[in-house]
Amino acid sequence: MALATEESDGNGIEEEISKIEKGLVSTSHNPGTNTTDDFHSSAAPPSLPQKQESKLQQEKFLTHYQVDCRVDWYILCDIAGCGSVAVNKIYGNVTFPGVCVTWGLIVMAMIYSVGHISGAHFNPAVTITFAVLRRFSFREVPLYIVAQLLGSTMASGTIAVLLDVTPKAYFGTVPVGSNGQSLVFEIIISFLLMFVISGASTDSRAIGDLAGVAVGMTILLNVFIAGPVSGASMNPARSLGPAIVKRVYKGLWVYIVGPITGCLAGGIAYNFIRSKPN
Repeated sequence: MALATEESDGNGIEEEISKIEKGLVSTSHNPGTNTTDDFHSSAAPPSLPQKQESKLQQEKFLTHYQVDCRVDWYILCDIAGCGSVAVNKIYGNVTFPGVCVTWGLIVMAMIYSVGHISGAHFNPAVTITFAVLRRFSFREVPLYIVAQLLGSTMASGTIAVLLDVTPKAYFGTVPVGSNGQSLVFEIIISFLLMFVISGASTDSRAIGDLAGVAVGMTILLNVFIAGPVSGASMNPARSLGPAIVKRVYKGLWVYIVGPITGCLAGGIAYNFIRSKPN
């Protein structure tokens, strides 16, 4: 009897263990418990809306970063270029060829230093042209132009504070001859500038490392040719900044219409002759 009792007790224990094992197995398939499947589901990747929101935040950060860089570097660029004009008119040490070289070198330096960050958009006329040619988003054009104008105005204000800028030492652009003559010059040199920019920076067959040299040399030559006649602006922001600070608005429309018209024509012209890559 004792052995029978022990056997029955053993069988009972085995039955209990069997029930527990069955319970564990059934529990592992219970969707309400914390199983391996639930663990993987809790560690699932972010949903599509979360990814889109993260991407938008990154784009906003990059846009603000690029705008900040554009303002800062345009200030440096305009201080060097317009500053050389003011110093030459006040002290006479820079000379006109020196002003031409300064403009060419500073633009070249800015292209190589921040071109990979902001695309070296220092000129509203160039930015508008790229947007028209579908090489730049129209949505970002207003923000870029505001940054360009802000940088030019701040640079002009800095020059006005540092130097005794009399009306004779005005470092902006004013037509020397008639407005029509200056307008034609601005259209021609802006056409040439945009033509070179399109060829050097947008053509896949061009030597990209030489884009800064090509654009800088073009600006140097344009200033040398048109400087005595129109001031060789080629850039609405370059003319608007000094005009706002010193309140000199004579012929200002020439330096808005001329560069935009010339750049649009130059960009469209290059698109017509561009050889399509194989």
